[in-house]
Amino acid sequence: MQSPSLLAQGLRERAGEALLQRVAGPTAHEKRARIHGTPGPRWFGPDRPVRRVHADASMYVGGLAALLLQSLHPVAMAAVSAHSGFQGDPWGRLQRTSTFLAVTTFGTRDDAEQAVRRVREVHARVVGRTSTGVPYRASDPHLLTWVHIAETSCFLRAHQRYGRRPLGTAGQDGYVADMALVARRLGVDRPPESMAELTACLAAYRPELRGTPESRATARFLLAHPPIPLPARLPYAFLAAAAVALLPRWVRASLDPPLAVRLMMPVAPLAGRAIIGLIRWAVPPPPLPPPPDAEAPPGAGVT
Repeated sequence: MQSPSLLAQGLRERAGEALLQRVAGPTAHEKRARIHGTPGPRWFGPDRPVRRVHADASMYVGGLAALLLQSLHPVAMAAVSAHSGFQGDPWGRLQRTSTFLAVTTFGTRDDAEQAVRRVREVHARVVGRTSTGVPYRASDPHLLTWVHIAETSCFLRAHQRYGRRPLGTAGQDGYVADMALVARRLGVDRPPESMAELTACLAAYRPELRGTPESRATARFLLAHPPIPLPARLPYAFLAAAAVALLPRWVRASLDPPLAVRLMMPVAPLAGRAIIGLIRWAVPPPPLPPPPDAEAPPGAGVT
């Protein structure tokens, strides 16, 4: 009979492996080794805030909150619904997004530039019209800006609430500036570079945002009917409640989340800390970084 410590270790390894495979795909370990272990200059030095935020388990909450917030832009939502396959292949979309974030944050400069080129090539092919006849193209800087600021805001809010080491004022400005460097490479014209600019940019988009049948269907899919195995349903419910609680009250009202999620709002902060703690316990740390001389100078950004 195995000892309790060995049983716990086995459970931890199985849970961490299952989560890693879901988020990063079947070649998760190979991806991690390449991203974190390949020598060469990076876009971001080891002291940059973007590394601290994107290495933290709070990203699981921030990522879900960002998807919910992004869905309130009707034109952006139409493009996602028609071209991303997020309902038909949600795990594939998550794996592509998580890989892009990891490569541009931690990978070599060459790999990061290649990842950006691939995304821009995909965006160039995504064109269409909404159900009301409004034309769209994924490469439109205005839509790209919305997607960017929704992600930046939600990732940072999640980190400040649930991260192991929340950022100070300068660090928060630094994170927004780091994200702006990647956004420019993707085609965003003038991304915000400070918290004040991010807040102003979010406010400027407010008149364009509203709940629609598509956004509410997205919320129901993400919050109530995710394609996950039964044993993961309760932890995911905690994650969902924490993500919804990150969003402003008017966003929650616009999305009309399921009753079960609304009932969990009073305990959402506790639920968030519990699920983030569980993820930290289960997911193995990334491989050791390359030697310091393979990094860009501390504090360096995109060059």
